[in-house]
Amino acid sequence: MLDLTGKNALVTGIANNRSIAWGIAQQLHRAGANLGVTYLPDAKGRFEKKVGELVTPIAPTIFLPCDVQDDEQIDTTFATIAEKWDKLDILIHCLAFANKEDLSGDFSATSREGFAKALDISTYSLIGLSKRAKSLMKDGGSIVTLSYLGGVKVIPNYNVMGVAKSALEMSVRYLASELGVQNIRVNAISAGPIRTLASSAVGGISEMIRHVEEIAPLKRTVTQLEVGNTAAFLCSDLSSGITGQVIYVDAGYEIMGM
Repeated sequence: MLDLTGKNALVTGIANNRSIAWGIAQQLHRAGANLGVTYLPDAKGRFEKKVGELVTPIAPTIFLPCDVQDDEQIDTTFATIAEKWDKLDILIHCLAFANKEDLSGDFSATSREGFAKALDISTYSLIGLSKRAKSLMKDGGSIVTLSYLGGVKVIPNYNVMGVAKSALEMSVRYLASELGVQNIRVNAISAGPIRTLASSAVGGISEMIRHVEEIAPLKRTVTQLEVGNTAAFLCSDLSSGITGQVIYVDAGYEIMGM
């Protein structure tokens, strides 16, 4: 039986009830993990209120703002974890962003600023968070991030985010190689298309979902909770021999040629 009782888990990237990060947080909670949640701060405090109300049922013992483009906020997050929990067992990285204008049109038109921003938030943030997390994972641990098929194959209207996901998947492998000696496992879940706040910026997301429902062996797309189940498995001792992998949770779409 999957049991995460006594495990401390930090979940990043919850924006609303459609977020994949929310599906993961729910499943970690059901497995008994003690949760910490970060949210993206904004001037009007909208995310703090929205995310705070959403996560109330899972009773996070840490709830903090964390803009991963701000090293001071990242440091504050992990200093709080060290103070309140002493150790960290699980890190869930569900962070991605690209300017909308860089997600359509000619890929060669991607701006230098847009490229740097997409790679910073979507890829480097995993490296930055893992750097702080590893010293707190005193008994080993599990780091899980989210990827997408667009990191290995061309997907319309994905453009610079595809490059960011490709870099993310390679970062998973390098981190897994580095951190394995500390019994810290690093894996990615490549989820099928799901309607989320992030995916709404990708043009034609509804058509993409319908296409998956037609082509995938299971004749449907997946849910946040199904991705959450896989994340909980990857965070548990049941997956103790798995690291550096990209696990597809996409109803089988990835295997199809036509």
